[in-house]
Amino acid sequence: MHRRKFMMAAVAAPALAGAPAWASQIQGRIRTGLWGTEHSHTTGKLKAMQDSPDYEVVGVAESDAAQRAKAEKATAFAGLRWMSEQQMLGDPSIQLIVAQCSVWDALSMGHKVIDAGKHLHLEKPPGNDWKSFQDLINKARAKKLLVQTGYVWRHHEGVNAALDAARKGWLGDILQVRGTMNADRDAPQRAVEAKYKGGGLFELGGHVVDRMVDLLGRPKEVKTWLRHHSSVNDNLNDNGMAVFEFDRTLAVLSQTTNQAGAGDHRSFEIIGSDGTFILWPEANPPRMRVYMRKPQGNFKAGWQDITLPPQPRFVGDFKELARALKSGQPLRLSYDHELTLHETLLRAAGEI
Repeated sequence: MHRRKFMMAAVAAPALAGAPAWASQIQGRIRTGLWGTEHSHTTGKLKAMQDSPDYEVVGVAESDAAQRAKAEKATAFAGLRWMSEQQMLGDPSIQLIVAQCSVWDALSMGHKVIDAGKHLHLEKPPGNDWKSFQDLINKARAKKLLVQTGYVWRHHEGVNAALDAARKGWLGDILQVRGTMNADRDAPQRAVEAKYKGGGLFELGGHVVDRMVDLLGRPKEVKTWLRHHSSVNDNLNDNGMAVFEFDRTLAVLSQTTNQAGAGDHRSFEIIGSDGTFILWPEANPPRMRVYMRKPQGNFKAGWQDITLPPQPRFVGDFKELARALKSGQPLRLSYDHELTLHETLLRAAGEI
């Protein structure tokens, strides 16, 4: 069944009542600085902001001289004003900074943004120092500044349909959640991921953990296996698995860094006593295979196959961020969610 023939109910964000999250709401376009140019997500996020009527990208900063020289020649950054780190942080008109950084730079950059009094979109995973991340979030909370991390399944229609069905009780008892986020890394990227005990699982597993804890909260126990199993002669833990125990649910995250065709293998599943959602693959094109014991909403009883339209990354993140900044209301995924997510990822990655 194609998406055009199957109109799923929209996953509505819950009403966000109460006092505004900060003193004043942003009027007009959100003046934004882009800090960092090397991350693979950077150009996609830049385009999402440039295509949105909510954002004005007023400048880009790159602290590494060689990378800046390379980026200055790239079409994606044409026409943008180049700024120094100090100019961007010190510009009182810039309200938001999008930090596109390596794992090891994330916390340093994030703290500088919050200390400068600006809202923060921070690339994932945001470092492996649990106390520093706690300090960052608590400081942002105290200063009433937003922090949004860059996990890519937050606005995926298929993933959110699965979560919505689980929350509505359509799947019965949630018995298992399973996710894979495999990759096929070249030598330079393997060297990057080898800097951390969690290896590829730490680098990519947070996309799955983010959705898992949004549904189930903080796991009681985490058991993890981090191994080097490929024939590549390096020290990267390139084959990992973590099992998360909740009161009445088990969740499994698997990640390997050496799978041919890995991009079209990534998947997310919620398995219940009355229904099952399988998102596989998550792209090219994204497909859902759904089973319902009895009809629920727009789903019929039995198995059904649903093809979704392309799921553009980053657009939903910046739409949600603009909503919060302009309304003065919190992000749907709260400070506490970001803390639970990162703590759980660090537990799975053997860091804490």
